[in-house]
Amino acid sequence: MINNRVPTFTGEGPSLPQLTLASKIETQGVEVRIQRDGDVATEVVDGAMPLVVSVTDQSGEARYPSFKGIMAAKKKRVEILTLSDIGVDAGDVGLSAAWTVVEETTARPPREAGEIVKDEDGSGAEALADFLATHKFV
Repeated sequence: MINNRVPTFTGEGPSLPQLTLASKIETQGVEVRIQRDGDVATEVVDGAMPLVVSVTDQSGEARYPSFKGIMAAKKKRVEILTLSDIGVDAGDVGLSAAWTVVEETTARPPREAGEIVKDEDGSGAEALADFLATHKFV
């Protein structure tokens, strides 16, 4: 499943277990239980922290801040932490510690100009049908 790659890769590097595609999450201490809704069944899966959990769009209602919360956030001081503040060695992060390397990038070629079909004399539908047939869309 393509939408599950990022949490999987996120957990792979530090060797963390993963509970993916959660539609519901419950925690109690270090224990985590998720509900995963499939096409034909619902699974309940348990895990213990630390772990990576990914959610679906079914995982809950969006929580919008109140006006009071917005105003309080504007006044709140942003704390800046260094790597040493959080106990991370600089050699363990950044490009020098990356597991992957980008060897090459290629710019996308410019988009070709499209063909405009005008229906001034009633032949637009026929021209469109011919175009679709020529390009094997129909």
